[in-house]
Amino acid sequence: MSDLEVVTFRPEVDQYAWTFGGVAPVARIRTPVVLDVFTEDAFFGRVRGENDLVSQVCEFPFVNPQTGPFYIEGAEPGDTLAVHFISITPARDWGASTTIPLFGALTNTHLTALLNEPLPELVWMWQLDRASRICRFKARQGDFTTDMPMNPMHGTVGVAPANLEARSALVPDAFGGNMDTPEMCAGTTCYLGVNAEGALFSLGDGHARQGEGETCGVAVETAMNTVLIVDLLKGTPCPWPRLENDGYIMTAGSARPLEDAFRIAQTELIRWLASEYGMDVMDAYQLVSQGVEAPLANVVDVNYTSIAKMPKRYLPGAAVMDGTHARLSELAAQYGR
Repeated sequence: MSDLEVVTFRPEVDQYAWTFGGVAPVARIRTPVVLDVFTEDAFFGRVRGENDLVSQVCEFPFVNPQTGPFYIEGAEPGDTLAVHFISITPARDWGASTTIPLFGALTNTHLTALLNEPLPELVWMWQLDRASRICRFKARQGDFTTDMPMNPMHGTVGVAPANLEARSALVPDAFGGNMDTPEMCAGTTCYLGVNAEGALFSLGDGHARQGEGETCGVAVETAMNTVLIVDLLKGTPCPWPRLENDGYIMTAGSARPLEDAFRIAQTELIRWLASEYGMDVMDAYQLVSQGVEAPLANVVDVNYTSIAKMPKRYLPGAAVMDGTHARLSELAAQYGR
């Protein structure tokens, strides 16, 4: 068993944050530390059946509640927060997904204005077999059912933005936020550049599973019990979110149009490789061009998010970010013993 301090936090109803930045911290923590937290689902637990339409049971902009923020002792601009997910476990045996008028990748929105009517507002309730790690889909019309593997993840992970900004928990940007990438799962380390004193770290938006792109705009939304290790890398900048697991290093870019999100992710990966491996930028550009994988995280949020993934098998030599992922993975293994 690790001797790391464990901070357990279960928010009261009035303790959730709805923005990144502009919110007083719920606790102060000193790294390295294990956080054991509960996160409510994106609908604040109010969509519990097919008749619970988001437009009727939720009050915009109070969606996507965040657990936090946590004030990180010693964190200041120019540092990087490292967040390693030990476990992400659905807290309920059901999840909800919906279509929402003027929201989603395949309908008209307030930014893509069309004369046709919005798609209908519908709710699908997914049953979660937590023991077997299965999500069961049941069609609303007809008898079709199928099981899909559970892949618990957090859609929203971030710190306070720069320049005293407060941003909606629906927004992904350089501070992290609502990136909606399935890569944000157990075993992944996320690196976030610190923009404000104390970093002000929050997370939420648990998904039992989500396809790449989150096409309809909503995953299988559910509450989560999550255990993670938080550490601080002093004097290490991180302009955009980075992720690392045992097989890949990754960067996330968020913007509109989608091409710019793609460009940010690719450019940041190239610059990261050039810095870590002492490569010429053009050499790194060529290497990434031939080896990168580029899944979409979401094409529905206020900004779209693109991921650039480089397999570690093509990257011999020193570990990135001073070996932080390997170190936190070992601490996570000790925690579970």
